[in-house]
Amino acid sequence: MACVTDRHPGRAGLRMRDMLGAVLLLVAIIGVVLWFFGGCSFSPGGPSVDSASIPSADASGELSRTAGSVEFGVRSPSVPGKWRANSTSTGPVGSGASGNVVVRVGWVTPSGAFLQLSQSGGDPADVLTTETGQTEAPAANGSVDVGGVTWTSYPGRRDEAAWVTELDGTVLLITGSADEAEFRQLATATVKATPLAA
Repeated sequence: MACVTDRHPGRAGLRMRDMLGAVLLLVAIIGVVLWFFGGCSFSPGGPSVDSASIPSADASGELSRTAGSVEFGVRSPSVPGKWRANSTSTGPVGSGASGNVVVRVGWVTPSGAFLQLSQSGGDPADVLTTETGQTEAPAANGSVDVGGVTWTSYPGRRDEAAWVTELDGTVLLITGSADEAEFRQLATATVKATPLAA
């Protein structure tokens, strides 16, 4: 009678070559699954923004509609053509009394950064705390002159900046992750824009 022996070695009998083969097989299976479902991509320069996946917003249309319902001058800046408006909103500021609202429009720039313009007839300190998510107005970092208008710089959310000025009775605040050059572009376009007709 022939004796049948188990030819597979026990766990203790596995060699480094066997374990390496199992790991490589597992990596290959994961790679095929990710490739099939498009679950990741290699980006050595950092994360990239797919402009096709960014939501769009009708910034000029929303600002025109809002201008007729608030008691302060709303401006619709003419931003560079490659900037993409992706958000608009209106919310209360301070006590929420008549005129104390903030109108926001956000853009994504070609660099993948985000910029938001907030406009309000409320108190500048209330607008600043509302838009930076702080309980009290932070200390200023300094000031920036853009086109003859002085903007005061404050710390914003996370490591962002917030530039604030008051023009013709309207508080204007710019914040976002963009660099100073893009802040200046939005500030210039906002100052040049005339308030929309109510």
